[in-house]
Amino acid sequence: MIYTLIFAFVICYGLIIFEHNIKLDKMIPALLAGVILWTLTSIGFGNGSMELMDASGKILTNTGHDHHAVSEVMLHHIGKIAEIMLFLMAVMAIVDLIDLHKGFNIVAGWIKAKKKTHILWISGLIAFFLSAIIDNLTATIILINILRKIIHNREDRLWYASLVILATNAGGAWSPIGDVTTTMLWIAQKISTVELLKLVFLPALVCFVIPYFLASFNKVFKGSVDPTDVKPEPLLISSRPMLFIGLAAIVGVPIFKQLTHLPPYLGMILAMCVVWVAAQYYKPKVTNEGDDAKKYAPEMTFTRIELSTIFFLLGILLAVAAFESYVVDGVGSLRYAATALETFIPDTNIVVVILGILSAIIDNVPLVASCIGMYDLALDNPIWHFIAFSAGTGGSILVIGSAAGVAAMGIEKIEFTWYLKNIAPLALIGFLAGCAIFILSN
Repeated sequence: MIYTLIFAFVICYGLIIFEHNIKLDKMIPALLAGVILWTLTSIGFGNGSMELMDASGKILTNTGHDHHAVSEVMLHHIGKIAEIMLFLMAVMAIVDLIDLHKGFNIVAGWIKAKKKTHILWISGLIAFFLSAIIDNLTATIILINILRKIIHNREDRLWYASLVILATNAGGAWSPIGDVTTTMLWIAQKISTVELLKLVFLPALVCFVIPYFLASFNKVFKGSVDPTDVKPEPLLISSRPMLFIGLAAIVGVPIFKQLTHLPPYLGMILAMCVVWVAAQYYKPKVTNEGDDAKKYAPEMTFTRIELSTIFFLLGILLAVAAFESYVVDGVGSLRYAATALETFIPDTNIVVVILGILSAIIDNVPLVASCIGMYDLALDNPIWHFIAFSAGTGGSILVIGSAAGVAAMGIEKIEFTWYLKNIAPLALIGFLAGCAIFILSN
């Protein structure tokens, strides 16, 4: 039965990898994977060809009377998945409300340099730190839209946009709310905020700085931009307060968890409520009388967030949960796979580096979800932090290797081969340098 599960997952995952070729949103094959794998699990358990592991680690065998065992095991996993989905929906709503009030236009005003190298480093630093607060995908979209107003030559802008991918992925790796994978590890209580910052910030900084340093010698970044081409972004009276209220609310989530020991999604929901109230009662007066204030109604935010991303995660995490529940030789199949992998490659650090390189080809969400089921390690074991760094930054090696890369590819029409030739070597050098720093420091 395990081979049937693997075959079904590989087929569905192949559809996810080639979503651009087949013109099918990756949400659909991900959801299909989750449904099909649990259907096969139910059939296998029902006919006695497989055993399941419940939430307490107890092995369940079908005796012919336990018809609800599969549903109960699945319900346990649904609870863990719901935590991640609620967390991400709340943070998406906050970011949308900030953007609705043009709060991120203030960020554009921070890039006032005229020299191209200065613009490169300022945009990179903003991307590195902003992604740690609002996640790497959103930070990438914001920074590229800002750069489009500053760098008008498309060939030059391809370099800026591509390097932003490296900066945002590196920045997202050292924050529990900077990347989906770090959020997953944080909610699963594998990492804590303070230790993640302590162990991953320096490797992430190296992963960002080295590619930017090497790229700054490229002739693309010589010279200056024409000051007359840079137009200031329009602001609302509510732009500044909404930006700082929103960012402060998100940053307060780890503090909320530390003080209350409650799940992170509750803190993020609280943060969303604070920002929602600010958006509801802070009159969106505008500097331009032609703007329509009705569009600033906060209840419209859920019509704009990317539900396809939420459902993609639901499908993938359901599929991985099916593997995690399948029992092989007395343990879950993912734990069994980890033992076999350690026998073949005894150095876990090498395994994690390979994981990072694979994340450039295969989406890092299922890779990290699998790792959570594979390894039985204590909270803040350095391996968990290394997984967070490797999976978060390894995807920068290919333009299709991360959500940030795919977004930039869509906005700027970055060609896969151009990125592979010009940016991939820089990303690989930065990634390996960051891995070396992490291993040496731990």
